[in-house]
Amino acid sequence: MKLEEQIATDLLRIKAVFLRPAEPFTWASGIKSPIYCDNRLTLSDVAVREDVENGLMTLIKQHYPEVEILMGTATAGIAHAAIVATKMGLPMGYVRSGAKDHGRQNQIEGKLLPGQKVVVVEDLISTAGSCLEVVDVLRTAGANVLGIVSIFTYGMRKGLERLAAAEIENHSLSNLDVLAEVAVKEGYISEQEKKELIQFRNNL
Repeated sequence: MKLEEQIATDLLRIKAVFLRPAEPFTWASGIKSPIYCDNRLTLSDVAVREDVENGLMTLIKQHYPEVEILMGTATAGIAHAAIVATKMGLPMGYVRSGAKDHGRQNQIEGKLLPGQKVVVVEDLISTAGSCLEVVDVLRTAGANVLGIVSIFTYGMRKGLERLAAAEIENHSLSNLDVLAEVAVKEGYISEQEKKELIQFRNNL
C-alpha cells in the first residue's frame, strides 16, 4: 500500500476524518462542508502516530534533505514537529499565532538563527492561510524556509494558489482525492457521495 493510501486508511479508521455529505459540518469560516478533519487524534493512536511521524520524516528527507531545523505551527503542528525532530536528530521550535503580550514577547519559540534552513510542520492544509502566516513570520526573522510538510490537504484551489503566490511548496502525506477513493473502497461512502465530496472541494 502506498504511503498516501495508508495514511488515508489510518485517518478513516480512527475517525480523524468524518465524511457526512448528507449532514454537512460548519467550519470556523462558516463554510458548510461534507468533510471534517481532526488530525490531533493521530497523536492518541500509537500505530497511526508512528505512521504519521515516519511518513513526515520520509517527506522531509526526500524533498528537503538540507533542512537544519523544524518549526511547528501552533498548535496542531507542534507535537508532530517535536516528534519528527527527535527522530531526525534536529532542533525544533514553533511559531505562535501571535506574539506574546508578556516577557520577551516572542512569536517564534525556540532558537532560530538568520539564514537557517527551515521546514514548517503543519497538520492540515485547507486555504493555506495559517501556514503561510507562519512562513511569513519565519522569513521576516531571516529564516530560509525550504517548504512545508503536512499530514493532509484538501487540495483546494485557493490554497494551491496562495502557496504558489508565496513561492512555497507543500508536501502532504495524503489528500482528499486519495482519501475519497479509499473511503469508497472501504465502504464509508458511496461512489455518488465521493463525487459530491470532490465537487464540493472543486467549487471552493
